[in-house]
Amino acid sequence: MIKSNLANMLTLIRLLLVPVFIIALWYQKPFIALVVFTVAGLTDAIDGYIARKFNQVSQFGKIVDPIADKTLLVSAFIFIFNSQLPIKFPFWFVVLVISRDLYILAGSLLIYFIKGYLKVNPSVFGKATTFFQITTVIYTLLSNVNINFYSELLYDTLIGITLLFMVLSTLTYTYDGFRQLNMTKS
Repeated sequence: MIKSNLANMLTLIRLLLVPVFIIALWYQKPFIALVVFTVAGLTDAIDGYIARKFNQVSQFGKIVDPIADKTLLVSAFIFIFNSQLPIKFPFWFVVLVISRDLYILAGSLLIYFIKGYLKVNPSVFGKATTFFQITTVIYTLLSNVNINFYSELLYDTLIGITLLFMVLSTLTYTYDGFRQLNMTKS
């Protein structure tokens, strides 16, 4: 049974905003896409805070929250790259973002099928990756709304920092995955 609480509602709102965001990009409405994505990104920070602060952590949230995050972010990277917007992500960056997520998902499923359980421990690097991915998307959309905000140096720096945390979080999750494979269920 789904536990109805504010944290879970915010997670569902984020998931429901994904098609609205995609439609805004499809129709080349970067301002609307920016507003929708920013609201969705804020729900990511707020729902986690509320869940921990007010003891609203639930199985539903543990499962659906990362799905909502990845759906939002992967959609953003793919649809911005494929849009007619003048400023978009480099192809190699989009491939790395998606590949990292698929790698972590495949590893998680592998652990679950081998061990019969999976304990996901969000790492500081994983949280930083999400933060910088969201920041990079917001900056890209903002630059497409008003080209005067665009700075190639800032854009490249954001992509570089995001890439760094993607690598660090991937290494952290890989290490944690191997550790779980080698331990017995307690």
